[in-house]
Amino acid sequence: MRAIGVNTWVWTSPLTDRELPALLGTIAAMGFDAVELPLEHPGDLSVPAVSAVLADTGLTPYVVGAMAPGRDLVEAGASEVRATQDYLRHCIDLAQGIGAASVCGPFYAATGRVWRMGPEQRASTLAQWRQNLAPVAAHARQAGVRIGIEPLNRYETSLINTVDQALEGLGELLDEGVGLALDTYHLNIEERSSAGAVRRAGEHVVHVQASGSDRGAPGGDQTDWPALLEALDEVGYTGPLNIESFTADNEAIATATSIWRPLAPSQDELATSGLAFLRSLTAPTEPAPTEPAPTEGEPRA
Repeated sequence: MRAIGVNTWVWTSPLTDRELPALLGTIAAMGFDAVELPLEHPGDLSVPAVSAVLADTGLTPYVVGAMAPGRDLVEAGASEVRATQDYLRHCIDLAQGIGAASVCGPFYAATGRVWRMGPEQRASTLAQWRQNLAPVAAHARQAGVRIGIEPLNRYETSLINTVDQALEGLGELLDEGVGLALDTYHLNIEERSSAGAVRRAGEHVVHVQASGSDRGAPGGDQTDWPALLEALDEVGYTGPLNIESFTADNEAIATATSIWRPLAPSQDELATSGLAFLRSLTAPTEPAPTEPAPTEGEPRA
């Protein structure tokens, strides 16, 4: 049975040590197997505090980063690039310290930053990206943590929108502990086929975030979930499906993610309904019962 997780952005932002015990306790009580922990600012989460709560709840951790304004690895000043690299190293160090296998996010430019590029500028920008991501990837390799690069939709970035763009842009870094983090919400917008995009990503799929086509709970939306899961099985992805959505109660995160209306009657219901739906898709099916063979001389029914 595939593990199911949830991102704490469903309820709060930013996540700090103070919120951890109650929130992760609620997540575990709901029946989730895993939790995505966003590190929005270095120092929000500490290894001892997170480790203690994970030990109490039994949840498997995954770390995600937030590319806030000013965090850029491309078309930015040297000091801004260095600060972004340092932030990503903080994320990796947290992951290593708490036993998380991966750190995922759109690690190229600030979310919401868009600009037009011709072919030559795009090639130059991607070369900058590889150069500036390389030392972060080296840090991740030393820590035993994989980086998952997340393509975003066209309204949130103009650099990496599709699986094909990510694969081409990363180039040789794909063999250096860097792969792709796929978010079904963005796939639904940018890919002709979400399942086809998964197949093209293939062995490079590091992590999967499950979100409805409206950015709410998975299930009851336009996504072809059975086809998507079949493709994940085909490429050998054995990691979790982690529900990602966002609370509208936090102005900054609601604005950044364009959450202008409630996506469920409550955030708890968003999480539990998404969990129930994904469980229904991933739980092993029980074989049909068979009747015992009749003994000799016993008439068959």
